Amino acid sequence: MRILLTGSAGFIGFHTSKALLERGDTVIGFDNFNGYYDPKLKRRRNEILEKYENFTCVKGDLKDKDALKKVFEKMMEGSKKEDTRVCHLAAQAGVRHSIDHPEEFISDNIGGTQNILDLCKDFDTGGLIYASSSSVYGDTKQSPFHEELNTDHQVSLYGMSKKANELQASVYHNLFGLHTTGLRFFTVYGPWGRPDMALYLFANWISKEEPMQIFGQGKMRRDFTFIDDIVAGILASIDKNYPNEVFNLGGDKTEELMDYVATVEKSLGKKGEKEFLPMQQGDVVQTSANVDKARKMLGYDPKTHISEGIPKFIEWYKEYHKI
Repeated sequence: MRILLTGSAGFIGFHTSKALLERGDTVIGFDNFNGYYDPKLKRRRNEILEKYENFTCVKGDLKDKDALKKVFEKMMEGSKKEDTRVCHLAAQAGVRHSIDHPEEFISDNIGGTQNILDLCKDFDTGGLIYASSSSVYGDTKQSPFHEELNTDHQVSLYGMSKKANELQASVYHNLFGLHTTGLRFFTVYGPWGRPDMALYLFANWISKEEPMQIFGQGKMRRDFTFIDDIVAGILASIDKNYPNEVFNLGGDKTEELMDYVATVEKSLGKKGEKEFLPMQQGDVVQTSANVDKARKMLGYDPKTHISEGIPKFIEWYKEYHKI
C-alpha cells in the first residue's frame, strides 16, 4: 500500500512508519518537527526512517492545506483507491499543556484534522485511520472503559479535541462514505518515547538524582501500553479498514503507579527520591481499557507487561543518553 502518515517523526508515528516500511509498504511521512519537546529526538527518529528506500518525509504543518494537498497528490499518484490509506497520528499532545494553550489544540487537532478529512474526501482515498485517546473518557467512574461508554464529560482540552476528531470522522463517513477508524490509545510507552511522558521523566529524575514528582499522591492507576502492541493494533486497523469504528488499544492490565515507579527503579538499578503532590488539573485517577472489541475485530492481543517493556525503554534510554 501507499500510506500518508502524519506525525511520522513522533513517537507512535515513527514506530508505525518503521513497521510499515519493513513489511514493504510505501510511506509518505508528514511532520512539522515542532518544539513541544526537543526536535533533536524527532530528527533522530526521522534519520532512521530516511534509510528506507520506500520512505519519503515532507516537512509541513497540518494547518497548511496547500502543503497537505501536495502530499495527498504524491500518495494517490498512480495508485488504486483500495491501495491507499491515510494514517493520521499527528496532533498537539499533552493534557496539561492543553490547559495553558487551548488555542493550539483547537487549531492543530481540530482544524488540522478537518483539513485531513476534507482532502481524504476530495482525493477519494481508501481509508482513514486516526489517533484518538483514552482521554475521551474523562474522569468516568465506570471501569474498565469500553467503547460504548458516554464520552460527553471532558476534563481537558486535549480530551475534548480527540472527542471532536471522532465526531468529525463520523460525519465524513455518514456524508461521504469515507472509511474511518479511530484508535483510543492508553498511556503508550517504550523506546524513543516522548520526554514529557511519565516514564521518561522518572528515568531522568532518578538518573540525575532529582526528586520525582509523583502526582495524585501516588494513588493513580494506569493502563500502560507498550509501543509494539500499539503498532500491531494500528497495522491491523489499516488492513481491516472498517467503514466507521472506534477501538480501545490498551495494555489490558491496569497497574498501580507506584508499581510502575518501582519497575523503573529496578531497571535503572537505582532508587529515586519521591515528592508526592496533589492531582493536577485535567488528570484522572484511573484509566482501564476493555479491549474485547479490538481483540475480536482486529485480532489485537497486547503481550508486553511493564516488567518487560520498561527495561526495554531503559536500555534505549541509556544508549541514547550515553549513560
